[in-house]
Amino acid sequence: MSLSAEFDQAQIDVKQLDQRPANDVLLRLYALYKQGTHGDADGKRPGVFDLVGRAKYDAWKALAGTGQEDAQRQYVALVTELRG
Repeated sequence: MSLSAEFDQAQIDVKQLDQRPANDVLLRLYALYKQGTHGDADGKRPGVFDLVGRAKYDAWKALAGTGQEDAQRQYVALVTELRG
């Protein structure tokens, strides 16, 4: 299976997990997804009152320089691990 197909399947699988992952894991999934689909974070950091938006942006920004394929591989691996 190609990386693109595995990544697409992982996006489906993550929505069907038995338990909701912890917030730090959700942030990691979000950041890897964004890095894998859009590349490095762009735009302004959300304002101080948007705590969730800031956390998401910061998690994505922390992956700056990670290649899109590498981020997709990490996303697939994390989802596979969560599925147990």
